[in-house]
Order: sequence, then C-alpha cells, then structure tokens
Amino acid sequence: MPSSLTALSAAALGRAAAPKLARLLTYRTVSSRVPEEMEPDQFEAFIAALPELFPLVSAALQLERVNGFGLLYRWPGTASPEAAADGRGPAVLMAHYDVVPVEDPLRWDYPPFAGTVTETSIEGRGALDDKGALAAVLEAAEQLLAEGFSPAGDIYFSFGNNEETAGDTAAAAAALLAERGIRPWLVLDEGGAVASGAFPFVSAPLAVVGVSEKGILDVELAVEDAGGHASTPNRMGATARLARAVVRLDRRPFPASLPEVSVEMVQRLSGSAPLPLRLVLGNAAHLRGALTRVFGLLGGEPNAMTRTTVAVTQLRGSKGSNVLATRATANANIRVAVGETVASTVSRLRSIIRDPKVSLRVVEGNEPSPVSATDNAQFALLEETIRSCFPDAVPVPYIMLGGTDSRRFTSICDAVYRFAPFRMSAADRASIHADNERLGIETFGEGIAFYKALMGDL
Repeated sequence: MPSSLTALSAAALGRAAAPKLARLLTYRTVSSRVPEEMEPDQFEAFIAALPELFPLVSAALQLERVNGFGLLYRWPGTASPEAAADGRGPAVLMAHYDVVPVEDPLRWDYPPFAGTVTETSIEGRGALDDKGALAAVLEAAEQLLAEGFSPAGDIYFSFGNNEETAGDTAAAAAALLAERGIRPWLVLDEGGAVASGAFPFVSAPLAVVGVSEKGILDVELAVEDAGGHASTPNRMGATARLARAVVRLDRRPFPASLPEVSVEMVQRLSGSAPLPLRLVLGNAAHLRGALTRVFGLLGGEPNAMTRTTVAVTQLRGSKGSNVLATRATANANIRVAVGETVASTVSRLRSIIRDPKVSLRVVEGNEPSPVSATDNAQFALLEETIRSCFPDAVPVPYIMLGGTDSRRFTSICDAVYRFAPFRMSAADRASIHADNERLGIETFGEGIAFYKALMGDL
C-alpha cells in the first residue's frame, strides 16, 4: 500500500465498509464466566452474518470452528511447500468478537448494540475492542480477493470468542496448528495502536507495537475468624486484618525498573521530543535509573510500565450488616512485569503482607509473555507497513500492560506482536470497556488499508 493514502481515500474506505461493522456490532456477543449469562444464539448469528457480509472470503478461504464459537480461516498460499519453507512462511492475524458487558446503556450517546453510523464514526460496544479489527481484516481480504490477489504463503485468521474471559479458544487454535506442524512466521493481534498523547512532551502519534505483555495474576487474600454478633467485636477480626493487608499492599509497591524494551521505546521516540528532552531520552540506556524514577512519579501508564502492579478489585465479608465475618476475602488483580514470575510475585506479596493469618490462593495466573525481537524481518515488515499507512507516526515497541489472546501463540511462534492499526486518542482508549465506545470512519479506513498492505506483502 503506497504512502499516498489520503484522508479522503481512507474516509471512503471506511465509509464503504462501515455498514458491515455496524451490523456486527448489533450482535450481543458478551463474554461471561457464568454460562447462564451467555447468549449462544447471538454468537451463532454473528457467525452466520459473515458469509453475507464477506462473500468472497467465505468462498475462497477454508473455515473451521474451534472450541465451539472460535473461527479459524485458512487462506491457502500459492508457493510450493519448498519455497514457503525458505520464505516468510504462514502468518496469523488475530482478533476477537466477544465483548464486555454494558453497565448502563442510558449513559451512552447511542444504544450500545444498535450499530449506529454517524457522519464521522461507527458507534457501539466492540467497535474498538475488537470487532473493528476483525471487520478490517475481513474487508481487506475481501478487497484483495476482488483484485485477484493470492498470498504466497498461507495466511490464517484466528478469531476468538472468549478473549475477555477464559481465552481458551485461542489456546485451542494454537494447539490445533501445533498438531498440524504449523509454526507461524508472524502472529499479529490487537494491543497497541497509533496513539496520540501517549507520552508526555511528545506531540507525534506513536505507533506502539506490543512485543510482550505482562503476566496476569489473580490472587485471593483470605482471613478466617470465629465471627459473632457485631455488638461485641474483637480487635483484628477478619475484616480488619484483611484491610490491614490491603493497605500494606497499597503502601509498598513492587520495585521499579526500566526493561530493555522500554529503553528502546524511549530512544526511538526521542527524535519527536523537544530538544532538551530529546537528549535525555536519546541516552535512556545511560540514564535508566533516573528515568525509572521519573516514570514512577508520573503515575498511571508510565508507572505501570516500570513494575508489577497490584490492584485490589473485590472485597467480601459478612452477608449481614450486624454479623461479624467468619471469612473475609479480597481479590488482588496483578500484572506481572517482564522478568518476574507468578511464583516470585506471590512470594513478594507474602513478604509485604507479613501476616501468616492472611492466606494467599492463586485463582488464575499467566506468566509474562516472551519478548519478541525488534531486529528481525517480521518487525521490519510491521514498521514498513506502519510508515506507509501512518507516515506521521513513530513506530515503537512496548510491553503491553493488559492481556490478549496472542499470548496463547507464543509457544508456536517466536514473532508475536500486538498492534491494532487504528488512531486512538486518550479519550478513545478510555472508552474501551467503558461508555460510548466508537471507531472513527476514517480511522476504520486506515485500518483496512493497513491490513491490505500487510497481507499484500506476506
């Protein structure tokens, strides 16, 4: 895709495909860990709509269902197995079509499952996370097929149905490829974006490409007690002891450090910073300690980039207002930094809490993902495609703070990256999992152009 993609042509691409994405947003494909809260008919309806919306893809690509509602497409390449072995090999483009629940539809400007298209945007739950990327991938393939294009190597589309909860569909898809002896040359999932206002004092948009992601760990803190009537409480009952543990975790954050990926990110964006700051950021490797402290002071995302974070998200105690709790629990949602492990994190939690009466139980845990290289042909291809479609953006690697389905593919691919080719402001990023999620029509068009260019070079 040439770099001459204009705003007009991007808007035209997005406008033409907007009704397709809008249709997909009408299906209430809400993920839940409670089976009774799922609507299987909505997932089936979503899948049934795809051949109608993308008929050339449906005719040319092979589709199989994975783990019930997961979708694995194969676009056969034209190269011989021998040539493919010497070339780039198969690629996997990922997305997911499940969405998180809507808390209060009345807070939305447009009904969250209406799939409203305005003059400038496509509105609805899942527009950014992650039906927009799925629709952009399929629309790009649809256009390439209409132009008579066939890829040299196999291209797979792996679309998950439970990324927001279990993620076991992506694991099943990766296992299926492994059983068939398929080791992808490249895997690309959601994650980064063309983000504006993502780094202090840097005005240029940053095309942040996730090369790894933090581990995700849920730990239950629990305290047992005799309980009793609330009129005769004892000191350090279950809730008080639990509260003390939570406060200790809040007051003693994990130690901070700036990993190599973050150092490279800072050095790459230094050219877009004002002159005094440019010199500092350009020497990030030599000023790592000072920059680590600065990132910590900035709070929010910069601080989270430097350390394992702990957020207590759920608290439970007595079921009665006048009953002392016999058991009090808290859930700590932890994002494990690259270089740490689940075991080392739990060990540090124990040392911070310093109370043997507070038990710790790992509810669910994933280790941080391996770090994919930035000096290989795969990252160079992503950079080239980003610069072509987003010439004003600075491509930089980073470690994702959240989790994606792509972590399930790191066992079969050494080059796993996370980048959604959409421009996102701070407000756009804040709308993910929140109210008024939307995708700009021109932004959608740029995403289609990106996937079209990328697939055209595979």
